[in-house]
Parts: sequence; structure tokens; C-alpha cells
Amino acid sequence: MHIDASVPRRSGGEELAEGEAGGDAAASAALNGRRRPSAWQVAIAMAVAAGVVLRFTARSHLWLDEALSVNIARLPLRSLPDALRHDGAPPLYYLLLHWWMALFGDGTIAVRALSGLLAVAAIPLVWVAGRRLGGTRVATAALVLFAASPFAVRFGTETRMYSLLTLLALAGWLALDDLLQRFSWSRAIAVAIATALLLYTHYWSFYLLMVAGAVVAHRALRGPAGPAGRQEARRAAMAMAVGCAMFLPWIPSFLFQLRHTGTPWAGAASPRVLFDTVFEFAGGFWDPGFVLGLLSWVLILLALFGRPIDGRRIELDLRTRPEGRMLAVAGFGTLGVAMLASFLAQSAFAARYASVLFPFVLLLVALGTTRFADPRVYGGILAAVAVLGLIAIIPNAVGDRTSAPKVAALLAAQARPGDVVAYCPDQLGPSVSRLLPADGLVQLTFPSGGAPERVDWVDYADRNHAASTIPFTQMLLERAGPTHTIWLVWSPNYSTFGTKCTALGDRLAQARPHMDRLLKIKTQYFEHPGLIRYRP
Repeated sequence: MHIDASVPRRSGGEELAEGEAGGDAAASAALNGRRRPSAWQVAIAMAVAAGVVLRFTARSHLWLDEALSVNIARLPLRSLPDALRHDGAPPLYYLLLHWWMALFGDGTIAVRALSGLLAVAAIPLVWVAGRRLGGTRVATAALVLFAASPFAVRFGTETRMYSLLTLLALAGWLALDDLLQRFSWSRAIAVAIATALLLYTHYWSFYLLMVAGAVVAHRALRGPAGPAGRQEARRAAMAMAVGCAMFLPWIPSFLFQLRHTGTPWAGAASPRVLFDTVFEFAGGFWDPGFVLGLLSWVLILLALFGRPIDGRRIELDLRTRPEGRMLAVAGFGTLGVAMLASFLAQSAFAARYASVLFPFVLLLVALGTTRFADPRVYGGILAAVAVLGLIAIIPNAVGDRTSAPKVAALLAAQARPGDVVAYCPDQLGPSVSRLLPADGLVQLTFPSGGAPERVDWVDYADRNHAASTIPFTQMLLERAGPTHTIWLVWSPNYSTFGTKCTALGDRLAQARPHMDRLLKIKTQYFEHPGLIRYRP
């Protein structure tokens, strides 16, 4: 079966040695400046520069997850383990953020800059991985794809661990590939350290390491006996095992989190996530992201099944191409294991967790671009991907992720010392309270009545299902007394809360009929609290 690439090559239709050599040589010549140095170099430099800048330009204030990261990381180091037991995450990113804030402060730009720096650090690794996979063409495609990736930029501008996760996945893959080619103690140590750091960054690393471990084990048992064969694979398996052993000190905390800190805010995965995750990597299902997602899927299929014949024709081989096959195992194999685990445990599936497998899918897309042997077609596809990606990034760069600043501005302007601010659900507390004065207001969260800076995820769903708005309403009225205003920061229909936040507002209105809806809920924001004032 053949696909017509539509643009004939100037040199005619000669067959390509090994299916790709001619196209690779032509594109490499162009990219290295032998034919069109200024066009290629300027275009690539502009795409990469734009991607780097965009990783530091988000203007939105921190939303829940980001504010939680900051509030946990600013704790004394001795308090971090207990705080993370109630949060549900491993400690590495919070340690890095703690030290980062000690140097640069906890302002919005400062705390996001750490993720931006980690995202930029991954760029040269993407180039190295692409070069190792398929030469200059794949490396260039991977570089442009990563620089203009809406997914990479989004999490390069978020105070969370996902940029670190992508960086470590790339570094670990390169270290493991080195070790499988030739053993050395430095390479084995690098694999062990990368394994441990991944586990200490995010628990979805387990899924990637399960897939990598299965591949290494198969090679140790069934691989070639000579160089880069079974012996190297067995040593690589030992290095990975040492890295896993480094995680043992955290196992008690992990087991506690596994039993008590689930993810009740979202449902389990369905088979559709194998398809949808690529669209999330491309920027989502709005216009530019949707088109980029479709293009990504086409390129993934070509990476797996395509072989260029000449500048006009691509042959499809259902046996799959070996270089694409291994990336698909790493990327979609990990995604499949994660989906199965989510289904069996009924735990939440979120595309941002897939940061651990994102670089392998991106490399697979980059590989697909090289199935077009004609350099003009290849260059046109890269240009389309870069333009679509940069357009899809715009909302992240200029939009607001939360309406918390509007709520905080109203409270700062109108609330008086001694007034009571109630948050329902408690998940609205971190982003709003971060922007309020440190003293003066009494801030309480539903259902626990605790402080708003953090959310206790331990047995969260059970606690919320059992909670009642009656005693909480009475507590608010008592704390406010006859002279102070009650302010309700709220949003309806959060998972596990049902209609309780709406009911809380109704009970307060019965006790204090003089109420004003100062800020309506606007779903244009990712996090969208509203504000109601109940006068004395």
C-alpha cells in the first residue's frame, strides 16, 4: 500500500537505500546549511526561541494545585514528610521547590520559573534522543515539536512536578540506552539514579519502569548473546533494581497514601484515553489542538507503519518499523498499564500525569515526519506543526486559570478585620487565601473548619460524604457574631460534595437575608470560585 506525498522530488524518483537514506541526506544537507542555511536555521531558531520564552510568560495567578505546591514546599524540611502523607505525592519536587524559594522567593513568577527552567533543560535532551533515534531529521523535528508543544509549555508554566517528570524520563531513557549498548559503572549509576529520581517525583513512574523493566528482562532472556546483548541487559536490570531499592525509605509513606489519599475528584480511565491523550498532548480539543492532534495521529501511524520509497510514495508495512515499535512500547505501553491500573483501582486518570510518557509519544511523532522523503514536504509539516502548536499555546500564555484574584480583590477592598471567610469546597482555599492579607480575617474551610492554605486528602471522599452543613453554618454564625460579615467563597458540584456548598449558601441566607452576590461563577476559568456576602 502506498501513500502519495504529492510533491515530487527534483531529482526524480530513485529508490532510497534502506527506505530513508536519500531523504535523510537531502534534509540533512538543507539543515546543515549546504542548500538553504538561512531559511532552515532562522526558522528553527525562531521556533525554539519562541518556545523558550513562552515557558516563562504565563500571567495567571496560581490555581489550586500550584498554590498547594507552594504552601507545602515552604514548610520546614522536617515537616514535609507528614504534609506529603496528607497530600499524596512523593517528595523530590517539593524539596527542589523549597530550596528554590529560599533563593528566589515565593512570588508567582519565581515559583513558576523552576518549572520553566526544567522544561528548557529538557530541550537539548530531546535533540540528543532524536539524533540517536534517526539522525538530524528526527532530531530537528523533535526539537521543533517540543519547543512548540502546547503540553510542554503548559506544564513549563505550572508550579508542579510535570516538567521535572518529563526531563527525568528523557534522561533515564538515554542513560538506559547507553547502558544497554555498553556497560560501564558510570552508566549503571546513571540508570540507578534516574530510576530513583523518577519514583521520588511521581507515582506514574511505576508504570514506565514496569514497561522498561519488561523490555529489559525480555532482552536479558531472549536477546543476542554478543555485545549489546543479554549481559548488558542483565546489568541494566540490576541497575534499575538498585534504583528501585533507593525508594524503600519512602515505602511506608507511599503505602499510607495508597490506602488513604486517593483522587476522588475524577473518574477512572476508559479505553478512550489511549486516543484522547495524544490530543491533550497537542493542546486539547479546541480548533488548533484538534487539528494538531489529528496530524499527530497520522504521523504516529506513519512512524509505525511507513517506509518512504521516494519523494512521492510511502509504503505501509503492517509489521511495523523497529525504531517506531520501541517508542510505541515505551509510550503507549506505559499509557496502557496506567489505564489498566486506573480501572482496577478506580483511581483518577489525568493527562498531566502522562508527562512521564509524553517524550516518547513526541519522538514517535517526530519520527513520523521523516517518512516524507522530500525535504519540502518534511519542512512544510514541521512549519504547520510549529504554527498550530504556537497558536494553541496562546490561551495558556495570556489567559487566567482561576478567578481567585477577583475574589481576593473584593475581599481585600471590602472585608473588615474580624469578618469570616468560608470556603466551600476547601479546594478553593489555597488559591484565594494566598492573595489575602496575612492577618485580620477569620478563614475556615468546609467541611473540616481548618485553615485554607492546604487540603487534607486523607479519606477525603468519606469525610465529605459524611459532612453536614448544619454545624458548619452554626460555627460561622458564632465566629462572626452580631457585628461581622460572613463571606462565602464557593463553587457548586465539586466531586464528593454534591449540592452541599449550595445548601451551605442557602442556610446562611436563611440566617442572614441581607446577602449580595458580588462575583458570579464564570466557567471560562479552569478554577472558578464565586463570592457571596452575608451582612450582619
